[in-house]
Amino acid sequence: MAYDMKSVFYLDTQLATGSGTGDGIATLDLSSYVDPISRGRAKGQGLAIYKVWWDIADAASNTPVAAATAGTFRAGLISFSGAPSAAVGSASITNETIAANNDLMISGIDFWGGGTAAGDPAPNVWLEPSKEVPYVVVRDQVALMASVPLAMGNAANINVRLECAIVSLDQSTLNQLLRTQTV
Repeated sequence: MAYDMKSVFYLDTQLATGSGTGDGIATLDLSSYVDPISRGRAKGQGLAIYKVWWDIADAASNTPVAAATAGTFRAGLISFSGAPSAAVGSASITNETIAANNDLMISGIDFWGGGTAAGDPAPNVWLEPSKEVPYVVVRDQVALMASVPLAMGNAANINVRLECAIVSLDQSTLNQLLRTQTV
């Protein structure tokens, strides 16, 4: 499914880790881009996500998280309707939700700050869509979810930017995506 550069646009969202532990959710409303109902000759449409760009930044500045920061989290972008936004520590995410074996996962990363001034590894992106095989969302929202088991020494913002395009879907493809993305 190749895309026309003229049809590509970007969406973004953010979730703050704060300095505590627990789960957090930030939702992104896609209802103006997605219409899973075919009407007459008009096909249903979905949002094809070709790339997810991740950025972990210090919450108090425009800088990367300090190398000496301790803390870990797992974050994922998920095609999931019905999850309310909640600050880290105020949500409860079911085990294996932020995992590659979840059909609703679009992209996911792990971050760990070792607490050493020498520098720490960059976030590990363990799942992402591709230009050849985008993740096509047919639900009204996606959710940026994070689980923070070890509090961040410096609060961080988890930022995502989605490279996407609206795509028309034939009825059989639309039905398959709706079955896959039904929770």
